[in-house]
Amino acid sequence: MKLGRYAIIITYSAVRSFSTGLKMNYNASNSAKIYDLVVIGGGSGGLACAKEAAIFGKEVAVLDYVVPTLKSTSWGLGGTCVNVGCIPKKLMHHISQMRDIIENAHEAGWKQVSVKPESLQIDWPTMATRVQNYVKSLNWGHRVALRENKIEYINAKAKFKDGETIVATDIKGGEKEIKAKNFVIAVGGRPKYPDIPGAKEFGITSDDLFWLKNTPGKTLVVGGSYVALECAGFLHAFGCDTTVMVRSIALRGFDRQMAEMVTEHMEKEKKIKFIYGAEPIEVIQGDSGKYRVKWKKEKNPGEMSDLFDTVLFAIGRDPCTLELNLSAANVSVDPNTKKILSGSNSKTVDMEKTSAPNIYAIGDVLQGGVELTPVAIKAGKLLARRLFHKETAQMNYDLIATTVFTPLEYACVGMTEEEASCKLGENNVEVYHCYFKPLEIVAMGQQQSCYMKMICDINKSEKVVGLHILGLNAGEILQGFAAAIKHGITYSQICLNTIGIHPTSAEEVVKLHITKRSNIDPHLTGC
Repeated sequence: MKLGRYAIIITYSAVRSFSTGLKMNYNASNSAKIYDLVVIGGGSGGLACAKEAAIFGKEVAVLDYVVPTLKSTSWGLGGTCVNVGCIPKKLMHHISQMRDIIENAHEAGWKQVSVKPESLQIDWPTMATRVQNYVKSLNWGHRVALRENKIEYINAKAKFKDGETIVATDIKGGEKEIKAKNFVIAVGGRPKYPDIPGAKEFGITSDDLFWLKNTPGKTLVVGGSYVALECAGFLHAFGCDTTVMVRSIALRGFDRQMAEMVTEHMEKEKKIKFIYGAEPIEVIQGDSGKYRVKWKKEKNPGEMSDLFDTVLFAIGRDPCTLELNLSAANVSVDPNTKKILSGSNSKTVDMEKTSAPNIYAIGDVLQGGVELTPVAIKAGKLLARRLFHKETAQMNYDLIATTVFTPLEYACVGMTEEEASCKLGENNVEVYHCYFKPLEIVAMGQQQSCYMKMICDINKSEKVVGLHILGLNAGEILQGFAAAIKHGITYSQICLNTIGIHPTSAEEVVKLHITKRSNIDPHLTGC
């Protein structure tokens, strides 16, 4: 007998506007079923895994819970990326970049758009409403997609009772038991707060920022993460007096030269203020409604402070694993990171499998994974295919490209220069590099240069092991080269045997010919 497709997604979302429209079939009969798969988490990875399993005719349940922030911010189905991450971030980044075009259009000959920088202001409510409405359309799109795939969506919280049972608790406190043969944990993470007085009472995180109805005004961004720098970049462009407080170094884990160039551009070209070697010690609300932030600097014994309208903490994220009662299902968790440990001894074979034989983890909660949306989506799809379609393809976590959407974008794939020197030996690494000026910058009369470098392994015919680009639309440029690097392309194959598209910034990659060790000036001139 051929079984029809049947799936459930159980999600916690406090967005009431999305709790209606599609009826929930969460009744006693469902609790008697034994599902082929239960996915805990309604983000990009969890949804991808659930839909893939449904395609194969399996009975699936997905549980997801969006805990409102300390400021009561909440959102709909789709996880961090859709609601409070990649999508609203990229929209605000793009809108902020329009400022450069408007401010400098007169340099290219447009007479009617000459404006003074101080008079150019964003209409925050209009901008925010446009961004938020698009996000809501994606929420609804996910709901429709679930219905079309015969996946039922239920608003409830998940907690393990044992390795084969979860307890789903709805928003009113009602509980149901759901049993399954397999579980996938894809609950993602949420932003951290520092353990200082006033941080949780008066500060916000990126989970709140993208849903603000009005401008945050003078803002202190605490943290040196890519989230901190991205938010600082578009807030400054929107006319907010923005300061970034970095405890040690910015963009930890990225190539150091590139990270320093990112912050140098933000400071010198965009005039964004940075406070280095400092960390906040207290946040106090004053009579004016503003917040006084006190901080100390590592090399300065004195205490400093200033008033801000908004204090945004972007100091990292914690996985949402604590309330899942994972110990009841014998799922091992790293006591420090709170991430789920892989039960596999190999990074390339069933890495998503946990210490429990029928429980898997994908996305940001997996120790040793890569915290990127496309990674979670791909891992979820491949896992569903292995579980239910007899496929064997594993997720490959190496050589995954990413982009930091700072005012001047930074895109990278592969090793940093530091990693290459350490792993391969400094004498075995060749670095080709250049400074270049995109015509888009020249047209606006701006002087800043962009930069790129290609890192090669001399002992493997100059195989490309890393590529880093700082410039306009860096992410768009990198994608194709990332595919080539993933498949082992060499320097000669890219730069000697490939003709560039002229005139583009991307062609500068295939024109790379100056090495760092040559000490030749890498600033390009001419065509």
